[in-house]
Amino acid sequence: MSKYKIAWLPGDGIGVEVLEAAKIVLDALALDADYIHGDIGWEFWCKEGDAFPQRTIDLLKNVDAAMFGAITSKPGKAAEAELVPGLKGKSLVYRSPIVRMRQLFDLYICLRPCIAYPGNPLNFKEGINLVVFRENTEDLYSGVEFNTVPKELSDTLARLSKPFAAFKDLPEDQYAVSCKINTRKGSERIVRSAFEFARRFKRKKVTIVHKANVVRATDGLFLETAKEVAKGYPEIAMDDANIDAMTMWLLKNPFNYDVLVAPNLYGDIISDLCAQMVGGLGFGCSGNIGDKLAVFEPTHGSAPKYAGQYKVNPIATILAAKMMLDWLGETEKAGKLERAVAHVIKEGQVRTYDMRGTSKTLEMAEAIAEKLEVGVVIGTQ
Repeated sequence: MSKYKIAWLPGDGIGVEVLEAAKIVLDALALDADYIHGDIGWEFWCKEGDAFPQRTIDLLKNVDAAMFGAITSKPGKAAEAELVPGLKGKSLVYRSPIVRMRQLFDLYICLRPCIAYPGNPLNFKEGINLVVFRENTEDLYSGVEFNTVPKELSDTLARLSKPFAAFKDLPEDQYAVSCKINTRKGSERIVRSAFEFARRFKRKKVTIVHKANVVRATDGLFLETAKEVAKGYPEIAMDDANIDAMTMWLLKNPFNYDVLVAPNLYGDIISDLCAQMVGGLGFGCSGNIGDKLAVFEPTHGSAPKYAGQYKVNPIATILAAKMMLDWLGETEKAGKLERAVAHVIKEGQVRTYDMRGTSKTLEMAEAIAEKLEVGVVIGTQ
């Protein structure tokens, strides 16, 4: 019997290929694990009307961690009913399975490290080492939305907000409402996670990202809660910035920042910005972490136009596997994996197309696997 049970969720498009690459590296590390396939993604929406089937939900209840590839997501009523057997004539709203997963399993931390590994030709500046903590279950991703607004909701909003009264007499299908929901509990636990991380890894500062000058109720609550949490960590500096200014300051001087923590939408924005500064989405790894389960993934999408070509960069997924090893307590293996990635990047002999090279997905994985015993020092840490 293996030590770990890992849910293996390839998803769509290049998700299959990058997970194949990650498996090459994990096998080379001899991780004592069973990898259990789970169905997820656009294919199952088209076949069954459910991109996140109950059998996959049940699987995730009985594993130690999960690796997730990528999915094809379509906005709004993207799947026509004729694609789904037995549902012709009906229209279903597609919901991202990864968002559902985060909420069902309370994976409230989205952890996204962004490191400019030496020698990466795509680095914005050498030496960048940022960590983004993104709240993962609330805010505008809460899922409370109406694209046909019920009359009782319209009446209530008109009564509470004079500007909204102008919409009251519009036909119900002529506007939509998304609810931004921040709770004190949700804000407190993501900010505390950021400060605990900073304390554990000797980080010097935590920056709170918000838009409390305009979104005063929800972002005001987030900022107020963050300032209260910060009082418990006097050795760690704390500052805050509006999301719009934050995007400017990160580009101007990324070395002024260390750990960033934000509500869901803002965290999504700045983590993609930070990923681009360290090479792009081919280097953007992510952990969706709760108290009992964690799911690790690259931050890129399924890139259907590249599916089957085995040309995309698997480093984001391989670094996500490194995060999974840390979560499982396999810190020695995690360190070996990261050093191998750093060595291959610095050596520059194997590079995928995004790195201005010609190497294929699995060639990159094999090169990293071959370097697992190399004792290279990672200069950005």
